[in-house]
Amino acid sequence: MFWPMTAVALAFCGIAVLGVLAARVLTEARRLARQVAEASERIERAAEDLERAASPLASRAGAAQGG
Repeated sequence: MFWPMTAVALAFCGIAVLGVLAARVLTEARRLARQVAEASERIERAAEDLERAASPLASRAGAAQGG
C-alpha cells in the first residue's frame, strides 16, 4: 500500500509543479504581449513623426526639380 500512495503523492506534486510553471508562463506571456503592444505603438508614433518630417522635404525637393 505504501508504493501506490507514494506514486499518487508524487503525481500530485508533479501536477502542482506543472500548474505553477504554467501560471508563470502565462504571466510572462502577458507581460511580453504588453511590451510588444507598447513597442508597436512607439514604432507607429515614430513612423508618423518621420512622415511629418519628410513631407516638407519632399515638397521642397519637388519644387527644386521644377515640378
